[in-house]
Amino acid sequence: MIRSRPALLALLAASASLLSACGSGATAGDDGTSRVVAAFYPMEYVTKQVGGDRVTVTNLVRPGAEPHDLELQPSQMAELGKADLVVYLRGFQPAVDAGVDQQASGHAIDTAAVQPLQDAPPGAEDHGKDPHIWLDPIRLATVADKVADRLAQRDSAHAADIRDRATKLRGELEALDKEYATGLARCQRHEIVTSHAAFGYLAARYKLTQIPITGLNPEEEPTPQHLATVAARARQYAATTIFFETLVSPKVAETLAKEVGAKAEMLDPLEGIKAGSSDDYLSVMRSNLTKLRTALGCA
Repeated sequence: MIRSRPALLALLAASASLLSACGSGATAGDDGTSRVVAAFYPMEYVTKQVGGDRVTVTNLVRPGAEPHDLELQPSQMAELGKADLVVYLRGFQPAVDAGVDQQASGHAIDTAAVQPLQDAPPGAEDHGKDPHIWLDPIRLATVADKVADRLAQRDSAHAADIRDRATKLRGELEALDKEYATGLARCQRHEIVTSHAAFGYLAARYKLTQIPITGLNPEEEPTPQHLATVAARARQYAATTIFFETLVSPKVAETLAKEVGAKAEMLDPLEGIKAGSSDDYLSVMRSNLTKLRTALGCA
């Protein structure tokens, strides 16, 4: 069928408009909401809390999976490129670091730059920079503020709401910090034996000493010499509890607990949330506090 010139021009204009809309791919909706990729759970948590209904957040790590050794699928690499913002922590997931460098260097927040990483705590066999900043609530609040700033810049019409949510989250995290400071102020012991060196920032904030069985990588196998050293220190400090974590095998911690006459208990490093869990950052941190108070004999 031969179309008239006006009809043909109208059809071409409509097609161009459709192609432009399809090709933009930058936002999750026509209302300016932001499409965000979060590298793992704590980054997802703060983004959702400050972004609210102005963000659609994708977590690169499936619920219940260990995030350290994540390998990105081609579809996830594509997501990094299409996202309006990527929230990650350089030095925690090498594959994500590489993916950001390739696909998202211009639209990513490195939260390790927001809160500079410290050296791994004494006793960690794989010395390096400790990435577990989110276990200090005040450090996480600073990360949330930075994420809110970037989202507010993208979505200026709703910037006030985004900043209000960030203020609310900071208040909740500061209240949690006070709970920890008060709850751990008067204790019989101040040493915590952990399955891996994830709790350095928490220990520093609340004047505890972390004694890790393994280093920064939770799947690392401790040497017999290091395990003997940890056992000796556990006895020295009369440790009642050896802490293991959610996403890796508890066997080494359980074996050590039997050897020193302690019990094995789970302390969650909040690197991920189990599938189907109703818990969130605040509830898990409060559960951790209860377990720490029991283990340390706190008043």
